[in-house]
Amino acid sequence: MSDRVLVTGGAGFIGSHACVALAEAKIPFVILDNFSNSHHGVIERLARIIGFRPEVVDGDVRDRLLLESLFARWPFTAVIHFAGLKAVGESVEKPVEYYDNNFVGTVRLVEAMRATRCRTLVFSSSATVYRASTIMPLREDSALAATSPYGRSKLMVEEMLRDLGAADSDWRIALLRYFNPIGAHSSGLIGEDPRGIPNNLLPYIGRVATGQLPHLKVFGGDYPTVDGTGVRDYIHVVDLAAGHLAAMNRLKTRPGCLTANLGTGTGTSVLQMIRAFEAASGRAIPYEIGDRRPGDLAEYWADPSFARRELGWHARLTLGDMCEDAWRWQERQAHGQ
Repeated sequence: MSDRVLVTGGAGFIGSHACVALAEAKIPFVILDNFSNSHHGVIERLARIIGFRPEVVDGDVRDRLLLESLFARWPFTAVIHFAGLKAVGESVEKPVEYYDNNFVGTVRLVEAMRATRCRTLVFSSSATVYRASTIMPLREDSALAATSPYGRSKLMVEEMLRDLGAADSDWRIALLRYFNPIGAHSSGLIGEDPRGIPNNLLPYIGRVATGQLPHLKVFGGDYPTVDGTGVRDYIHVVDLAAGHLAAMNRLKTRPGCLTANLGTGTGTSVLQMIRAFEAASGRAIPYEIGDRRPGDLAEYWADPSFARRELGWHARLTLGDMCEDAWRWQERQAHGQ
């Protein structure tokens, strides 16, 4: 049977780039997205990149009847699961919504997969599942203890999927703990475009650079880091998308459940990121340092050696590439392109 992949959350930031990677690999796919944090317009821009309009289903991953109809209509061989709420601060305010969307949604998806012959699942998890006090860099066997409802919802899904894999040897599951995806497609046609005020750093910086927002608020300037601001492992979204395909391909010859970090192995502070974006855009980024944000960690970055060894994958694009591509995307957005 030839591959056909269901991409949940495929109209989102990471999901849309994964769809580009699938198209480049000539793997048919179908997008399922409820467009709660994405825009329908991304589908047309995606089509301009890949040369055809992809199959898109406007619906929610928690809709069991809808999922069953999708699996009955298309013989999927794998699912790449991105659909989920993802803002740490918001999850502290709305924990029930996060557990419902992220955990219950994955249960419904697995139920629908189990009712068919589809047993391959690539789950887009998060580095926030790790314990806050863990020594850097983070390895796959580092201690786990998420500090926010968002992180705990991801960890609950991981535990459920590990239990599923242990109970049924037919399953092939990859748990991919990604770090901080930024950047955009080199065409400038797709990128991170959250609704309302952005929760993530780069889209916020981009809107400050174009004058849409007056300044950047930096959450915390007293962390025990190189300059007092939070340190993260930023990874180009194109590299991250390639990592998901590498994991899906590895599962063809590796049954069971594997866990891998997808990161660069290098930490970058908020202030360092501001300087890198200023260099890429030629624009000054005014900022103010405020209080720490609930649930945030001081620093984390990956040890990506397992992914290189097991998946044959490593991050190729630089911080400069990330900022240049993000700025190209932001400029197009600001000019309505």
